[in-house]
Amino acid sequence: MKQAFVCIGSNMGNAEHHLAQARQALESIPGARFAGASSLYLTEPQGRRDQPWFLNQVVRLDCDERVTALSLLDTMLALELQLGRVRDKDDHFGPRVIDMDLLLFGDEVHGDDPHLIVPHPRMHERAFVLVPLAELAPHLMIPGRGSVENLLKKLVYKLEGSAIFQ
Repeated sequence: MKQAFVCIGSNMGNAEHHLAQARQALESIPGARFAGASSLYLTEPQGRRDQPWFLNQVVRLDCDERVTALSLLDTMLALELQLGRVRDKDDHFGPRVIDMDLLLFGDEVHGDDPHLIVPHPRMHERAFVLVPLAELAPHLMIPGRGSVENLLKKLVYKLEGSAIFQ
């Protein structure tokens, strides 16, 4: 059994509803059992500031031997499309109905294939990932980076209620 952690987010329409749909879709993946979700966090957009704030959450899936990091990523990309995601190659950080990022897949490290990079290459820089991840697994070790709680201590951010400023 491998633990996978997925960050989901939305900043278009009814974001809370979109996240609920994403959780339900993730729960339906054969071989992946829903094992928990963080609270919802309202977060400043990264990369492009002139857009609505995001609603983000981290979800844990326990995956059996039928699920690989690559198959999970490919399934997540297909689920994004089903949930209304439109990818704009000219606006990578723009608004989106739903976004699903594979953060971790067990202790696996993948980086030779640009389609699959695990751990997520920027997760250690993002409070909107680490704050909800710390809620689920504060002592979790990120391969090559350290523990979630120590990485969070290195970031400059502010948490006000459920809003993350970074």
